[in-house]
Amino acid sequence: MELKVIKIGGNVIENETALEAFITDFAAVKGPKILVHGGGKLATQLAKKMGIETTMVEGRRITDAETLKVITMVYGGFANKNIVAKLQGNGCNAIGLSGADGNVIQAIKRPVKTIDYGYVGDVTGISEQTIDALLKNGLTPVFCAITHDGNGQLFNTNADTIAATIAVGMSNLYDTALYYCFEKNGVMRDINDDDSVIEHINTQNYPTLLEEKVVSDGMIPKLHNAFEALKQNVKKVCIGNTKMIVENSQQKHTTITL
Repeated sequence: MELKVIKIGGNVIENETALEAFITDFAAVKGPKILVHGGGKLATQLAKKMGIETTMVEGRRITDAETLKVITMVYGGFANKNIVAKLQGNGCNAIGLSGADGNVIQAIKRPVKTIDYGYVGDVTGISEQTIDALLKNGLTPVFCAITHDGNGQLFNTNADTIAATIAVGMSNLYDTALYYCFEKNGVMRDINDDDSVIEHINTQNYPTLLEEKVVSDGMIPKLHNAFEALKQNVKKVCIGNTKMIVENSQQKHTTITL
């Protein structure tokens, strides 16, 4: 049986119309499924209202103690429960979780090399049996991008990485497919041309795409996560807009294989 692990980006969460459309489509996905979400822009907005400065280095948030409070409020609170409530309204029996709930996602504080990211976690493992128990009881887990170290410390953690780690861990029990949903139609040859989707990326053509700078910036870590997941038994990884999860969808998207 295939388990779908679906990650949605912040631009979907922050756009009420886009979120409603996604919720409808996600609720209709048949079989076991898991949702992972972030909410960075919402956290930045709340931090600003609270007078807490947001510091980004190379696109990554520095998470000090005050920022961690905001992240927890937004990711684990408003964003997560808003999604769960909307899924319930669409007949999908969802349960909202952070990594600390049920000890489902364990992490360690990211080691300080050149930059101290603060309370940012690197995932060390998941509790697949606990997640499986939820799935077997007809529940759909909805994970926010927060993990913990088992000693009472929460961490802000990259949602793409969480999704990949869950897909890898659950591949011991299911055939897993990982879907990265965001506002674009996939990995594009030309960012301004919605039809320029590269429909297949594998280990053969990926180095050329890197060399030609077709793949750059934020897409590189996403694809790195994709290849690492595939090497660890995930069956397929897809990147594209939310319509790709619809059954028999003709929506163009990018499929990553080894």
